Amino acid sequence: MSTTWQGNDAPDPLRIGLRGWALVALRGPLLALLVLGGLLILLALRVIERPLFGMRRPVTPFITQFVCRNAFRIVGMGFRTSGTLMSEPGAVVANHSSWLDIFALNARKRIYFVSKAEVAAWPGIGWLARATGTVFIERDRRKAREQTKLFEERLKAGHKLLFFPEGTSTDGQRVLPFKTTLFAAFFTEELRAFMYVQPVSVVFHAPKGQPERFYGWWGEMDFGPHLLKTLAAWPQGSVELIYHIPVKVSDFADRKALAAHCETIVRQGHGQMRALEAQP
Repeated sequence: MSTTWQGNDAPDPLRIGLRGWALVALRGPLLALLVLGGLLILLALRVIERPLFGMRRPVTPFITQFVCRNAFRIVGMGFRTSGTLMSEPGAVVANHSSWLDIFALNARKRIYFVSKAEVAAWPGIGWLARATGTVFIERDRRKAREQTKLFEERLKAGHKLLFFPEGTSTDGQRVLPFKTTLFAAFFTEELRAFMYVQPVSVVFHAPKGQPERFYGWWGEMDFGPHLLKTLAAWPQGSVELIYHIPVKVSDFADRKALAAHCETIVRQGHGQMRALEAQP
């Protein structure tokens, strides 16, 4: 993430009762076992997969999907999707509400996140990101050609790349304007002719009786307390993914036009789901 979205209101204070702590004690170890166990299996398979297939990963992404889908089962969150997954080569773009987006988007589709280079050095998260094939980029124009080449290699290997054009997570109640920077890489001669982009709307539905922004992660919120709050929730809410129709990059004049289209589609899908939720 770049500049963190702050919002107008401070995050809700952390309140975990006796039942909540009991759920943390139950769900936390199971979730840790799932994630770490999945990581160990993935790394072991990658030792065989790498020399045989190189950059292609025909097996290990299914481990990531299994872990992410079952993480929601352990936590007790509902998970549902609509729309058809893109079969064409290209990228997926989505709105960004929380670290939970990573689990949700990985649970439905074999994807590889595009993230800023600093994430690779984050304790724990950086290790997981590297193991699952995250594409790390530096926001330096001098390295634009090098990063475009990396995108081309990954796309031609059959990878679906995913990034959050908002550049930061929010409270989940809005879609921020899309930044156009990363869209520029898709308009090179090497990529434009065959590249598609699929917009996805990610909508979180809060647990009954909780604020609508319950799952949002923004401002100066720390990961640890947010994780505890999520594990302690009873009953849980749900997350919904809406996969919109993919568009061909060459159908757009430039990165700004493509980013504006994707933002409009994601915003409409997000708004429609929030409006349905608000109905009695």
